[in-house]
Amino acid sequence: MTLKEQFKTVKENWILALVVLAILLVPLFSGSSITAITNSGFDKGMAEMEMSSPRMGGVYYDQGDFAPEVTERKITKTAYLSSEVERGEFFDTEIKLKAIVSASDSILLNENVNKQAAGWKTTYYGYYQFKVKTTKYDAVIDQLKRLGEVESFSENSQDITGSYINLEEELGLEQDRLARYQAMYNQVSDISEKIALSDKIFNQERRVQYLEEALKNQDLRVEYSTVSVNLRETSSEYTNIALVKLSQLVRSVVNSFNAVLSLIFWALPWAALLLISWLVYRKVKR
Repeated sequence: MTLKEQFKTVKENWILALVVLAILLVPLFSGSSITAITNSGFDKGMAEMEMSSPRMGGVYYDQGDFAPEVTERKITKTAYLSSEVERGEFFDTEIKLKAIVSASDSILLNENVNKQAAGWKTTYYGYYQFKVKTTKYDAVIDQLKRLGEVESFSENSQDITGSYINLEEELGLEQDRLARYQAMYNQVSDISEKIALSDKIFNQERRVQYLEEALKNQDLRVEYSTVSVNLRETSSEYTNIALVKLSQLVRSVVNSFNAVLSLIFWALPWAALLLISWLVYRKVKR
């Protein structure tokens, strides 16, 4: 059969050729599509599992879950206050601040006092940071604002309810796992199995302890708020007033003399040029 006859045969049976081509190509494309969908679904499922599973200790732990269904919120607070006090009253104000800290059973964490000498006067400024119980937070802030003229005040609240709930759930899961390990240890009699389970129990106990401490720290963050206070003494009106030094006077005289010399040597060529021009003019005129 010639090429022309074969082409004629295919042309007459084009429907059959199209069906054969579809049978060959459809499984190929459908198989790749199924594979892609399957892999995509698997990756997405794994990602969702990792995102929804609270973890600690080097593994992902979701800190941003808001948990809106929880009515009892876990809120942490931090505040910063900057105040200016009158001159000569810095140390009296500091005593009042420490009295407020002591009366509220707060914990002073940081204290830093410095002085700055400028001219004839010395100015003091200090920075203090302490932990106060959340139940006494508002009263303490109100008393601190009365210590001097408030220059700035900022307050930040953070809702950690979601991370707290996740941490509680993670602790419960790990405690259940520890209980299962202990039950298995009591059931097995083989020494090698007991040794392996003993190692697992040891690691699991450490993990449970870590989660318990993390949960306790979260409780402390909620129970105590962090307050930072910056006290600054008012600067004197004569702070920047001071007699000029002899060295500055001598430097001014020298600078002025140098300026005069520079002006003279700058003007000399022009004076010489004017003199020559005037002499030439007189000679030409004669």
